[in-house]
Amino acid sequence: ASETELISGGSDKELILWEWNEKETWNHQLVKSIPLKGHAEAVCAVDAVYLSEEPDINLLIASAASDSAVRIWSRHGSEAKCIEILKFGDGFVMDVSLSVLPGSNVPILACGGDDCKIYLFIQQNGQFQKTLVLPGHEDWIRGVEWAVCGEDLFLASCAQDCLIRIWKVCTKSKQLPEIEDDSIRLKENIFTVKDTDTTYAITLESVLAGHENWVYAVHWQPSFSKDGSMQQPMRILSASMDKTVIIWEPDKESGVWLEQASACEVGGNTLGFFDCHFSPDGSMIVAHAFHGALHLWKQAAVSKKEWTPEVVISGHFNSVEDVKWDPEGEFIISVGSDQTTRLFAPWKRKQETEVTWHEIARPQVHGYDMRCLAMVGRFQFVSGADEKVLRVFRAPKNFIENLSNITGIPVEKLCSHQSSDIPEGATVPALGLSNKAIFEGDTTLQPAEDEETFNTISNQYPEIYFQPLTLTEPPPEDHLLQNTLWPEIQKLYGHGYEIFCVACNNSNTLIASACKASKKEHAAIILWSTTSWKKLQSLTFHNLTVTQLVFSPNDRFLLAVSRDRNWSLWRKQDSSELAPVFSCCAYTDKTTAVHSRIIWSCDWTPDSKYFITGSRDKKVIIWGQCNLSVTTEGNMLDSIKPCSAVLDAGDSVTAVSISRVLTPDGRYIVAVGLENGKIILYTWKQSGEVPALADWTMVVEIDNSQSHALAVKRLCWRRHAGRAGQNDQNSSEWLQLASCGADHCVKIFSVNRFAL
Repeated sequence: ASETELISGGSDKELILWEWNEKETWNHQLVKSIPLKGHAEAVCAVDAVYLSEEPDINLLIASAASDSAVRIWSRHGSEAKCIEILKFGDGFVMDVSLSVLPGSNVPILACGGDDCKIYLFIQQNGQFQKTLVLPGHEDWIRGVEWAVCGEDLFLASCAQDCLIRIWKVCTKSKQLPEIEDDSIRLKENIFTVKDTDTTYAITLESVLAGHENWVYAVHWQPSFSKDGSMQQPMRILSASMDKTVIIWEPDKESGVWLEQASACEVGGNTLGFFDCHFSPDGSMIVAHAFHGALHLWKQAAVSKKEWTPEVVISGHFNSVEDVKWDPEGEFIISVGSDQTTRLFAPWKRKQETEVTWHEIARPQVHGYDMRCLAMVGRFQFVSGADEKVLRVFRAPKNFIENLSNITGIPVEKLCSHQSSDIPEGATVPALGLSNKAIFEGDTTLQPAEDEETFNTISNQYPEIYFQPLTLTEPPPEDHLLQNTLWPEIQKLYGHGYEIFCVACNNSNTLIASACKASKKEHAAIILWSTTSWKKLQSLTFHNLTVTQLVFSPNDRFLLAVSRDRNWSLWRKQDSSELAPVFSCCAYTDKTTAVHSRIIWSCDWTPDSKYFITGSRDKKVIIWGQCNLSVTTEGNMLDSIKPCSAVLDAGDSVTAVSISRVLTPDGRYIVAVGLENGKIILYTWKQSGEVPALADWTMVVEIDNSQSHALAVKRLCWRRHAGRAGQNDQNSSEWLQLASCGADHCVKIFSVNRFAL
């Protein structure tokens, strides 16, 4: 039958039974979910089996959790309930697997745990009873899985002792008496099922030793229907901490289980594989690593033993803290708490019209959680992490060539102004944190691999891991880790605590940055020159951490918002000196403040007339010189006031952004991101001297299925109308908004501005 049901367990201590129905019968919903509550701790393993001959209990579910219990659930129609709890004292069960005994409909449950034993339970008189204990493994058991093969039942188990064991369960005929002879036979464990009065024997079929580290998962290739009966291929897949995934099959002639093929992850500072699966037809395998990365391999059509890496989805595996468009709007860069900076771009395939977005480079793989970034021109960015240093990166030649191949933009258009001496790529030295530039000649200077040079410690760990690649499709994970880094060209020292926010002006000449602070002297904003990378000025005003900095589109103002619930506005002085000097021209304080909680975010309107602030107090306010007839340059302190009515967004506001392109009737388009993950689009236009709530129009609230599951961290509009990677005729219709959130996601929304 087609697969329509899925069971999942999570750290929220619940199981959810998901049911897919194409007929849309339940309140017009495609997916129906039944929550199963009862575990006291995180659920770590689930399995389920259909009991076809019993119409009232058609589904049996087993789940293991950190509360040292295995719960058995049954589903009647649309109701599911817990029917039994198996206690394991102080031990933990790492994996469970359910099946039915051959030639019967009696459920059998295998549990593998931290005491190195496999427990077999058989349901008799409606209760699961412990029937057998299978010893053999010498460390925690990480995976168990049943497979029905004809009249026999096989169990594969894997453990932290680096071994995989395969057990066979078969019915034992009663007629044949035991012949007493001295031949060596495998020890049989025998058990009888009272309900059916059948005797079964379980033997150890094979022990597979091929992994060099803990084996975390073992799975059989899924069975398939052939000529009306189910066929189970004798083929298993295992994933290990030794960074390999191995396919095992019994030899055609001898029947001995052998390693048929293996795939691995090369390079990078990773921890190996956590889980793996075959595709339904066994032609592809997918594995996922500890760092949340997916790996996909496909069997070659000609040579069946050859597996090649395929394009697979990728993304951050922790909260995404900041996202920025490149100035031309061709790609986006994001930073996250997973200590990486990632670059996503649209992939344009030769024949197809559809454009899909993929991660095509990982410019920075760091040792600290990333916090913020700012683009300095097209192929240069500055990033800040939970350290006191800002780091500046520039794109290498290899990246620009590959970006051109993948997105279809000609190289000449991308780097008309690039100098010829740019590095080929970058590498991270064995004990370093900084990406070191690699030039064209460097990659060829690897030492000859004779025994004498290899035996010196320094040569076992080469300095250069980078290999220049010519890509026509998005790179797989191991290339992203070590062949797509950008060289670090500068470090900026000056802050006393962890960097919190950074911004670059529109002419790419200045950078402003701020760090975490609980005192006024640490909350200073530092201005840097992008030509000399020297510190130009320190701007002191706020008492606590500055949460966001934004330069006005005309570069004359710098706006800062802070945890101290105030904002400050800094104006560039028209001085004859080379370095620009900024001075504070407006601010709020305890008496004039409107926000009563931390101000998380701010932005400017494209004409530099107004700016917007969004706060934890759920308020969104647009500020400016509201008297439309008079614009005073002199005393701005008194003239800057709220120009909009206070907008209540309904939840804490964590991000705001204003589009550079207006609606056809001249209204500003404002995107507001909330702590609950929602994104709401408003339009605003000042109608008169007195701020009115009617000036705001809510145009769209992005629904729950498309918005973020947790707090929105940053919103960023593409500067120009149009959609990246698509040469639409009506490109002026479309605007694109990038967002990132604590739910590990980066999202890109296309907004039709005429429909607003």
